[in-house]
Amino acid sequence: MTKYLLDTNAAADMICNRRHVDVRALMARQQGHVIGTATPVIAELLGGIDYSQSRERNLLRFNRKLSMFRLWPFTLEIAREYGKLYAELRRTGNPMQVIDMMVAATARTLSDCIVVTTDGDLLRVPNLRVENWAV
Repeated sequence: MTKYLLDTNAAADMICNRRHVDVRALMARQQGHVIGTATPVIAELLGGIDYSQSRERNLLRFNRKLSMFRLWPFTLEIAREYGKLYAELRRTGNPMQVIDMMVAATARTLSDCIVVTTDGDLLRVPNLRVENWAV
């Protein structure tokens, strides 16, 4: 069983039925894999919804699809991994956005693989298995 953590773009694509992420997730579930996301991803999605011009429609769609995800919280253990990752990336001259590091730390701690559809930043994170479901 593989645990797939969807990053923000992949989760948005699944919610909006884009790029066949919903189909890939369904197939993975049928094979016994777990599809989930992290609380920082949920926060970023909700921020995008609140900023959008179609707030009510997007919030309704989000709420309908939220049950499709296993939700991994940002715990103290993950915060410790974030600290290590932050220092590691700074030392190598590869800083990245805080939210991406939070999601990467969650994936390195709790899941087997992080799923992306557009974000190449996560490919730079050491010891992180990344799959692009948009291809």
